[in-house]
Amino acid sequence: MPHNTISAAQVIDETRCWLKQIVLRHNFCPFAHKPFQQETIHYIVSEASEPQAVAEDLMQALLQLRDCASNSDSGAMETTLLITPHCFADFGDYNEFLNVVDLLIEQLHLEGVIQVASFHPRYQFADLDADDVRNYTNRSLYPMFHLILEENIAQARITYPNVGSIPQTNMDLLEKQGLAETLQQLNACRTESS
Repeated sequence: MPHNTISAAQVIDETRCWLKQIVLRHNFCPFAHKPFQQETIHYIVSEASEPQAVAEDLMQALLQLRDCASNSDSGAMETTLLITPHCFADFGDYNEFLNVVDLLIEQLHLEGVIQVASFHPRYQFADLDADDVRNYTNRSLYPMFHLILEENIAQARITYPNVGSIPQTNMDLLEKQGLAETLQQLNACRTESS
């Protein structure tokens, strides 16, 4: 986990690199190209080092995205990445916090409006070993929460009906590519903006 002197600008630069060089390059998420190119992804770097403070930042981010969605000219923000470089170094803690995320969505009456996807540097699927390359479909440079408007997901399903096959396709691609190359691509994003 990076030390606390890292700037928010560097966190965003590295995250943009990860999106471009890994997520988009390998087409992990076919729906990410448009918001990336149109710059409608909102990047928020939480300076919080405690889960409670992250929860407050998350609540603000959820409400902001909700308000943008209900605004007629919401083209400025289509999706949000809340990045937490100073919290959740441990994947177990991060994974546990996802229960708080679900609770917040429920309390704010955002079920069916916003869904949250999870990414973490040590992301591990329950049925995979920690060093399995397939975990890298959800491994990012920093712990983060991807806030997605449900209406955009529904729209995307129209253009990409076989959405259920995406995770397996991504895992197959990484298995073919191998761990060494995957790590090299990920680490290139760190040094590129350092």
